[in-house]
Amino acid sequence: MTYYKSEYQPITGDSTERPLFGEQRPKDRLINLAVGVATAILVTITLISAFVFPKWPPEAKNVYFGVCICLICASNLVMIYWYRQGDVDPKFRTLIFYNAFTIILLCICGNLYFHLPQQ
Repeated sequence: MTYYKSEYQPITGDSTERPLFGEQRPKDRLINLAVGVATAILVTITLISAFVFPKWPPEAKNVYFGVCICLICASNLVMIYWYRQGDVDPKFRTLIFYNAFTIILLCICGNLYFHLPQQ
């Protein structure tokens, strides 16, 4: 049986041309970019500080703390990838921001631990 373009109508309308979760507003893009850049900068600074401070060679506990932060970042990056592919529900965006905020707090704690003098 042959179908012509005039005969075929999708049940849900012409939704095949739209993105899965709709268009992203410029405000959302700016928030995503700001959170991502802040997290990336703090994680980079923390990882460098774990190896450099307080002296060379690095202490094992500092390196361990830096590696743990990187592993948490990896799981958050996987969730961001799934979200952008459309495999994860949009309500998980809040969880992604929560994880990013937690990573930022861990980086602040790590940098305070590395740079403040030990008593």
